[in-house]
Amino acid sequence: MSEYGAIGVQMPSSNSPKTSWRTAGLSQRQSMTASFTRFWRKTYASDYAGLAALITAYILIIIFVEPFHRMFTLDNVSIQYPHALHERVPVPWLFILAAGVPLVVIILWAAILRHSAHRAHVTILALLTSLILTSFLTDVIKNAVGRPRPDLLSRCKPAPGTPGSTLVDFTVCTEKDHHTLHDGFRSFPSGHSSFSFAGLGFLALFLSSQLRVFRPRVDLARVLVALAPLLGAALIAFSRLQDYRHDVWDVTSGSVLGMLVAYTTWRRYYPGLRSRKCAEPWPNPVDVLVGSSKGKRRDEEDLVGVRASDAEEFELADESGDEMLGEGRR
Repeated sequence: MSEYGAIGVQMPSSNSPKTSWRTAGLSQRQSMTASFTRFWRKTYASDYAGLAALITAYILIIIFVEPFHRMFTLDNVSIQYPHALHERVPVPWLFILAAGVPLVVIILWAAILRHSAHRAHVTILALLTSLILTSFLTDVIKNAVGRPRPDLLSRCKPAPGTPGSTLVDFTVCTEKDHHTLHDGFRSFPSGHSSFSFAGLGFLALFLSSQLRVFRPRVDLARVLVALAPLLGAALIAFSRLQDYRHDVWDVTSGSVLGMLVAYTTWRRYYPGLRSRKCAEPWPNPVDVLVGSSKGKRRDEEDLVGVRASDAEEFELADESGDEMLGEGRR
């Protein structure tokens, strides 16, 4: 006799109320986890969480991080250009042209052509990702490199008696405005250039996909419409040369960075421009899983149907064989 039997204690039953309560709680937790997973995938919550982290890090960089101050000489001609107080493309206009214009075009395009909500949502999300990620990377590189701008000496206002051919640092400057002085060491890469190509370059990719400009023998008008945003981004970048805020190397590097981020972000949500379905974004991961499960069930049903029909054929064959055998005996 077992120990439980000897002392008169009954073994816990699997159908006891306590066990049922635990099973129900486990099923409820599994259901909640599955629901949260579907929500996380279907709503692109992970992408929005990443954007929130980027925005937070970007704000912290702007508030607390100062650039590396590279040493310079007063007789360096490349940093002796005048400091322009009025920029050809101020920061507010940069946001309007590089972020506002692409956003408005995408919204109007979706409204007029009646695109699906998924396509509009994914496209706007990709645009925001391109702009925010580019801004974050640009500021990180700017502060890490600390390259002097072409107008650094005009910002710095070196103290009288500073040697012209000796390497000095920013402590020789007499400029009292903190932003004006320290922003003079954020030349590489150009933020205007990277931001303009991140937004307008993304718009060019969007128009190229919707107009299918890489289709064989496409008309020139479509190509020109798709290239127009790139021309606008280039003009914004060139304005930084005219204002002596950057040199050619700064502008080129910023433009490449912005376009690279725009294309990388685009390919996360859309097929390549040579694809036949380049105008359609990748389907939602949840829809793919649901579609695959439905297809699997459909295949199983077809397989069951085939097996049933095969069984019927075998039964008919057996019956016909029995009839032939009976006739032979007679």
